[in-house]
Amino acid sequence: MVSKSTRRFETAGWGIIEHLWMPLNSFGERRVVQMRHTPFADSKTNIDTLKGVLRLMRLPFLVLTPTCVMLGVGTAVWSDGPISVFYAILTLVGAVCAHICVNSLNEYLDFRNGLDFRTVRTPFSGGSGVLPSQPQLAHVALTIALVALIFTGLVGLFFVAVRGLALVPVGIMGLALIVAYTRYLTRHPWLCLVAPGLGFGPVMVLGTHFVLTGQYSGTALLASLIPFFLVNNLLLLNQFPDVEADMSVGRKNFPITIGRQASCHIFCAFIVLAYLMIPLGVGLTRLPAISLITLAGLLVAIPTVIGVYRYAEATAELTPFAYMNLAVTIFTPLLLSLALFLDSIPSG
Repeated sequence: MVSKSTRRFETAGWGIIEHLWMPLNSFGERRVVQMRHTPFADSKTNIDTLKGVLRLMRLPFLVLTPTCVMLGVGTAVWSDGPISVFYAILTLVGAVCAHICVNSLNEYLDFRNGLDFRTVRTPFSGGSGVLPSQPQLAHVALTIALVALIFTGLVGLFFVAVRGLALVPVGIMGLALIVAYTRYLTRHPWLCLVAPGLGFGPVMVLGTHFVLTGQYSGTALLASLIPFFLVNNLLLLNQFPDVEADMSVGRKNFPITIGRQASCHIFCAFIVLAYLMIPLGVGLTRLPAISLITLAGLLVAIPTVIGVYRYAEATAELTPFAYMNLAVTIFTPLLLSLALFLDSIPSG
């Protein structure tokens, strides 16, 4: 006789992959469930499962990673000339794995602590919503995170072997940010504020520059501060709609501790600081004069700041400005990378 629990799983349309993880009373019960599935139902369930797995990785947000790696490649080419394409690709693979790990681990932990059931989802906040609707994928989220973390560590160890121990501090900081962000850093306002920027700015840009050139540079450090400020802003703004939900699970970010409106001052200050790095770098000869084209991003950044101030308390009206903020975060480092590549082309 098939148990009620098994019948519920069958009714929900869970595929064979999920059943392999599901504790049943006997092998016979599993066979009954599988035999009752039609090929069409199994196919549809497997497709839904695959979609859920891909959504756990938050694929649309992974575009930020190649943007930051490209900036590190740009500083390396501008400073030292030709680079190893293999090293650049391997760096990108390791960075993408790190980002996937953060996303999947965040999905898993937010599901476990109940946050996913309290948030109102927007395109930029509230998680993917996969695990509340497909709780059988919780173990998959954790597995993805662990596998991605292992790949990230292996790539890091390879470059330590090739480039030396000077890479270790950056690697340790990166791994610490990955593991500690959701569970620990989000409970401290300042750490929660700067952790994302540290990961995508100094860790990713400086790390990329180092593995390609074998040394750190002032150019890479200064350039890394641009995604540092912008990525911090990206996560800061995404916290606005989740204030009540985040508070219920013990998080303490600035929108919670000082309010959304006051947090707009931090947002504005980080925009100013990000774009100040460009003329500062040119003035210090750490960046080429053509880098000033990056200031074109202010055409989007300034209206974004105005919109954030105006609609800080209105989630629906804030969403278009969250899209604009994402565009600023992605295209500003890309413009700087383009400037560095263009200035690296030999004249004549």
